[in-house]
Order: sequence, then C-alpha cells, then structure tokens
Amino acid sequence: MERIYVFDTTLRDGEQVPGCQLNTIEKIEVARALEELGVDIIEAGFPVSSPGDFNSVVEISKAVTWPVICALTRAVEKDIEVAAEALKYAKRKRIHTGIGTSDPHIKYKFNSNREEILERAVKAVKYARNFVDDVEFYAEDAGRTENEYLARVVQAVIDAGATVVNIPDTTGYCFPDEYGAKIKYLIDHVDMKNAILSTHCHQDLGMATANTISGIINGARQIEVTINGVGERAGNTPLEEVVMALKSHPERGFYTNINTQKIYATSRLVSNLMNMPIQPNKAIVGRNAFAHSSGIHQDGVLKNVETYEIINPQDVGIDSNSIVLTARSGRAALKNRLTMLGIKIETEELDKVYQKFLELADKKKTVTDDDILMLVGKDSRLHRIKIDYLQVLCGIGVRDVASIGLNIAGEHFEATATGNGPVDAAIRAVKNIIRRKITIKEFLIQAISRGSDDTGKVHMQVEHDGMVYYGFAANTDIVAASVEAFIDAVNKFVIQ
Repeated sequence: MERIYVFDTTLRDGEQVPGCQLNTIEKIEVARALEELGVDIIEAGFPVSSPGDFNSVVEISKAVTWPVICALTRAVEKDIEVAAEALKYAKRKRIHTGIGTSDPHIKYKFNSNREEILERAVKAVKYARNFVDDVEFYAEDAGRTENEYLARVVQAVIDAGATVVNIPDTTGYCFPDEYGAKIKYLIDHVDMKNAILSTHCHQDLGMATANTISGIINGARQIEVTINGVGERAGNTPLEEVVMALKSHPERGFYTNINTQKIYATSRLVSNLMNMPIQPNKAIVGRNAFAHSSGIHQDGVLKNVETYEIINPQDVGIDSNSIVLTARSGRAALKNRLTMLGIKIETEELDKVYQKFLELADKKKTVTDDDILMLVGKDSRLHRIKIDYLQVLCGIGVRDVASIGLNIAGEHFEATATGNGPVDAAIRAVKNIIRRKITIKEFLIQAISRGSDDTGKVHMQVEHDGMVYYGFAANTDIVAASVEAFIDAVNKFVIQ
C-alpha cells in the first residue's frame, strides 16, 4: 500500500468563493477540525495578499500541532519573505511558490517567454529554500502546458530544491486520461530524486475527482483538495470523494491518513461557517447520499445493504441509528449530537444553545443537524443593525403590508411599507429606515430538509456603492429569514 498525502486548501483556494470568507477565529476552528480529520498539509492562506490572511497563517500555525502549515506565494521575493514571516510559529512549515507555465499565461499574463519563466521559477524555489526546507512549486495552468516544456520546468525546480511539484489543472480543462498521461510523462521523463508530484484539479467540467484519481494511478503522491469541493468558480476536488474512492478500492494499493469517520462532521462545520449549503445529491456528504426511494432499491437494501451501498454511512461519520431530536430531548442528547458534528461546547454555552434548541423544537417536529449548526452559529457576528420586531400582513385578496422595528447602534426606528409579496414589503420597510441605495442581486431560498415546518436558509447578494456584499440567515419563518439575510448583508458595509 502506498501513502497518498492529503493537502487541504479549504482555507486558501476554498475561501476564495465570493461570500464565503472566514474570520481568523473561524479559520482556526476549521484548521483544528482538519487536524483531527488527519490532513497532512493545511494551506492556511496567501500571506502577502492582506493583513487578515497574514494573521490567519500566524494564528493557525500556533493553533495546530502535527500537520504541515503551508503558505502560498507568487514567484516574487517579497511574497516569499512575507510567507516565511507568517510561518515563524509553525512546527512544520512549507512555502508554496510558483508561476504560470502555459503559453497563454506566458504570453498574455506575463508578456514573457519560456526561458525567462523557467529562470523565475528556479530563482523563486532557491530563494524559498533560504527560509524553509520544504518548498512546493506550482506550475499554474499545467493542464494546458505542453508536456516537454513542463518536464523541463519540473526538472529545473527539483534540481533547485523543490520537495513537491504541483501540477494544477487550473481551468479544469483536462480529460482524466489526458491528465493521467501528463503525470506519467513527468514520472517517466524527470529525475524526481526525493520529490513527489501533486494533483490540483478544478471542477469546471465536473472531472476534478476523476482527474485526481487518474493522477494518483499514474504516479502523483499528493492530492490538493477542499472540504465539500469548495473553491473558485465550479470548485476544487472534494477531499471526501477521493479519500472514500481510495478506501473503497483497497485493491488499487493506496491509502491516506484521513480518519474517515470525521468526514461528515468536518463537512457540516465548513458548510455552516461558510454559509454554503451542500447539495442534497452531493457524493458522500449530501443529504440523499445514503437515501433510497426506489422500491427496487429499498427491497434490495432491506435484504442486504451491500446491494446498493458501497460505503457504510458510519464509515464517514453518519450514524444511521442516531437519536432523533425533538422538543422532548434533553441536554445530553443535544451535546452528543454537537460532538458528532465536531462542535465542542462548554456547559454554560450549552445551556444557551439548549434554550434556542427548545424554542426551535417547539416549532418543528424534528430538529436536523443543519438546524443545530445554525443555532450554534447564530448571532456569532457583530451586528450594528438588529431587528426589534417584524409584523407582516399578507394573503390572497389583501394588500401585503410589513411593519418593522430596528435597533441601530442603540437607537430605535420603525417603518411600514407595502410590496409585491410579504418579503418585498418587509425589505422595503427596512430600506425606508436605512435610506441607502441597495440593490438585491441574488436571492436564494433553500429548505434544510423537508416539510412546511422546516428551517429555511436564505442567501442574499446585495450591491451598494458598486460593491457586492453577502448575507445569510436561517429561520422557520421564511419572511423573517429573508429580512435577516438582507440585514446581515447590510451590516457588512454599515459597520465598516
């Protein structure tokens, strides 16, 4: 069995998704969860890009123990110096530097030529080696880079001291056979010394997992992935898919250090903190991943679960016999479920969450995992604007009218408005108080599970002064959730 190293970039590439940015405290929470999951390398950020990213790399370096902490840079000396400074507290540290190697990148992005790019790559690796012993080089857009030139670059950076060379399919362009062949070409034509190749695949054409597996089969020994596949554009390779694919096929001879029973909890934690719902049919961690509705499937599963399930739900941390939480459930049951979801909570905080839980359970028949995560995360951010009350009159044959009271930095305001439906009326009422030009660009409502008593999640994107802000809320009252999401977005620019 050959070890495949898991490089998680949820906190760097994954966090580049619009509206999914995490603060330092949230990043530390995710980093600790990744450590418990068994991730080998955590890419903690791009330190030179902002003071926030720099601070996050510093604090994550202090917070975790055994994973390698990695910081991203361009092939620029200043970037590398800043990364080295951010990594000073890391027990095990890596600088991840690189440059675009495809002809489109060389010509249009750098206005350069192949030889100059090769020199810059070597220079960056050598400079990074002055600060750390572990240097990873990325050949950006390797998926569209001609193989012979790519092999020259890979050989040169390994000779310069790179310990890992990342072969990104930056645009998600490659077919699995093509990407696998690229990895094999490099293995066959480069003296790898003690270095290894890494995959980094994107989901633009839906082939990130397949490309990653193909890369492993053909010689890559590190995979760059994110929880739930979060990432730019269509996303990155989902950690949970590749890890469980390898575990489901032991005959292939590969294994990872991942504690798969922590997958579900980590998935839900990231989804909750990033306010990014998991699609119901998402492989491994989706709500329907282990659900069977077809009569033929149900009959087969009842006779023998292996007829239609190749993965035991408990192997990824889903307890098929888990206790159903209702208004009659006690603190112990709630704490047990929080522990399953990767949430550690003190007694005093548990009491507060339990009271919120009872209020929600009185409105719903069953409280889901997503409901619980929503309760734990609720009111965690600083809000200058808060709702005092919201009252809406709506129906068939009547005028939709909303009245709202807002607390803005301790002052109380009230307004009433009519609108095209209860949500429109309520948001118009808010606008009557705030009196700023705000345009709603995107408005998404999603039920957490099923039923008319369900908690609804609302994601909203608004524009103000040419800038885009994101808001999120969850409530059993969808009108209230919509207004809370709108105010959450408004708070992002009001408190700046």
